Amino acid sequence: MKTPSVIGELFDQIDEIETRFKIHEPSVKAFLPEEGRFERIRKEAESLLSRFPHPELRSALFGSLAGVKDIFHVDGFTTRAGSRLPIEALQGAEAESVRLLKEAGALILGKTVTTEFAYFSPGVTRNPHNLEYTPGGSSSGSAAAVASGLCPLALGTQTIGSIIRPAAFCGVFGLKPTYGRISRAGVIPLSPSLDHIGYFTTGAAAAKSIASCIYLDWKEAIERPGRPMLGIPEGPYLESASELALASFKSTCTALNEAGYEIRQVKALTDFQDIRNRNELILAAEAARVHADWFKKYGELYSSKTKELIVRGQGISESQLAQALKERDAMRVEMNALMESHSIDLWISPAAPGPAPKGLESTGDPVMNLPWTQAGLPTANLPAGKTESGLPLGLQITGRWAHDEALMTWGEGLEQVLSKV
Repeated sequence: MKTPSVIGELFDQIDEIETRFKIHEPSVKAFLPEEGRFERIRKEAESLLSRFPHPELRSALFGSLAGVKDIFHVDGFTTRAGSRLPIEALQGAEAESVRLLKEAGALILGKTVTTEFAYFSPGVTRNPHNLEYTPGGSSSGSAAAVASGLCPLALGTQTIGSIIRPAAFCGVFGLKPTYGRISRAGVIPLSPSLDHIGYFTTGAAAAKSIASCIYLDWKEAIERPGRPMLGIPEGPYLESASELALASFKSTCTALNEAGYEIRQVKALTDFQDIRNRNELILAAEAARVHADWFKKYGELYSSKTKELIVRGQGISESQLAQALKERDAMRVEMNALMESHSIDLWISPAAPGPAPKGLESTGDPVMNLPWTQAGLPTANLPAGKTESGLPLGLQITGRWAHDEALMTWGEGLEQVLSKV
């Protein structure tokens, strides 16, 4: 990521973003409204320069403007979580990920729009590539903000597909790390066993710079250097994608083959319906427990979709949840073993069943992201061409447990190929 080297460059960058904001934000609606946004940011930039007067001491994120999904607590901002619940009920201590961004010199551009409590009830954000289409969810505002050039970095979360899907729909790089490698502290949970903190940015190289600042255990050394072996998970999972997405995926695989990448087809996720059923059980059960007190007090203020999820979860026993989590852990072990036995470094698959659907009533189907999120494996979206109508498509890459560093490094090479697709 570009680091402003002199005072003028930092303020020129802010001026440029303010101009883009005035042009694009009124139609895209990626951010929650804020009076005096850029006056605040300029004051914070002055303070930042006083903290880091010497360029050689500035991190790669120095002066970068960041959007933050509105389920993260940020000092000086209220948290609404896309809901109608009383604001005072939802506040909390600043998110650890936000604190680390600030320590690295990032400036908070503002809170980005989210679906209600990061579930499925849509917000107001539109897809920058076509305003009549969804940007995806639940990290809709964060994906659209980066896609619109309003900021080079935006935090999001993924419980099923809420980073990779909107990244694909909006045509940006999206990263969902290995489960737990970025702190969830200070973020309103939906399903703690499935929630991941991740982000959207301009590419794999930028993603590595961000990771080095906010991962809990980032390692600069790459454990699996060289060109990766790619694997296609053949079976009912892959069949969940549309004909259009599969045709694009086939073209992408051909381009990767021609660029020298070896691809192996492996039977995987053959029990995909069981995986989906297990995900629904874990999500509903944990959401009911997270929202137990709020729902008792403010149940009438929840949307019908979120209300249905919570009520369904109330009927799931602790033993049922424990069994589902045990099966989830076994699946994680199985997927890692399958990669090991077939010498696969990265699974590749469509990032979504197709391009963004038309309309704002739905945020799209996260089915292509679900198994990787449940397993907790590191996953990224790489932009991979567009439809004839100009809507972005994405390639989803999934690595081995805790091999996020290698995934991002390999992502840089794959991006070079996909930029020509």
